[in-house]
Amino acid sequence: MPSYRYDVEILHLLVSPGHAYFGRARDGAADVPTVDADRAEVVEGKGILGDRFFGKAAHMDAAVTVFAVEALEAIAAELGAEPFDPMLTRRNVILRGAELAPLLGQEFTLESRGSSVTLHGGRPAHPCAWMDRMLAPGAHAAMRGRGGVRCRPTSSGTLHRGPAVLLSPVELDPERAGLAHRLKPSRLP
Repeated sequence: MPSYRYDVEILHLLVSPGHAYFGRARDGAADVPTVDADRAEVVEGKGILGDRFFGKAAHMDAAVTVFAVEALEAIAAELGAEPFDPMLTRRNVILRGAELAPLLGQEFTLESRGSSVTLHGGRPAHPCAWMDRMLAPGAHAAMRGRGGVRCRPTSSGTLHRGPAVLLSPVELDPERAGLAHRLKPSRLP
């Protein structure tokens, strides 16, 4: 099987024990501890240690969300807004330098500082209506098709912020990282 190697950067690692966006957006986000960690411990089949989705049966196949910051930058530009804080998206792993949509249904590996984590790209990370409140009006619609990939960890390891390598079984186009992808139902994993 071919393997493609991409130099990427892990910009943020969000770890939060609680859900901040639930209920009605007009009531405001919940005040829950959220860490932009220097490193995150990923446990095979369970997720990120200390995160709200860790070990939750309903989220086993989608415990780690990987997101391309280029998508957020494109959304801000389209909406005529200042750059958004990537942490407001509540995605776990925010990368620069990788197109993510082709990773749906694929196993891929992130290597950082001598450690690696393999993830299975399970399904698209659809945005919630909270994005209109937390980012800007229109962000919810603009984020559709580029909200990232929800993944199941298939190995344990540590991810570190900073330079990293993404190993993919399929060819990716980093220039397409910010583009919306509209998948036909037959292509969904």
